[in-house]
Amino acid sequence: MYVGLALTVLATIAPYADRFTTHLLADHVRAGYPDYSQAQIDSAVTTYLVVSSVIGALGVLAWLTTAWAVKTGRRWAPSAATAMFVLGAGAGLTGLLIKDTSGATGLPPELGWAGMAPCLAGVSAVALLWRRRRPA
Repeated sequence: MYVGLALTVLATIAPYADRFTTHLLADHVRAGYPDYSQAQIDSAVTTYLVVSSVIGALGVLAWLTTAWAVKTGRRWAPSAATAMFVLGAGAGLTGLLIKDTSGATGLPPELGWAGMAPCLAGVSAVALLWRRRRPA
């Protein structure tokens, strides 16, 4: 659970790190919309940062709640973890695969895959929780 939490935090921070270093997102927007002014590109990047932050905060809350449920032995923990995984994988796949009006994916692949990283921990956590729950 804590690996997933850490990956979620890193995936949430990645677009901010990109904004101050490699500018992958800004370059991706510029390539898809060559007529955009720098102000429009900056606005698109800022919008993505806000959306990413909200999704990341919800992901952190989901990991913390699920970890608490598992730690305290709540019977609904495996079901909740499964639901959170489905929602998180859906959000990650949306970021990775959705195409915008330019016909390109909305995010550069590097940021799309970063958004999928927490899903690796999620699928492992769900599998372990359901496996542990089976009667011996």
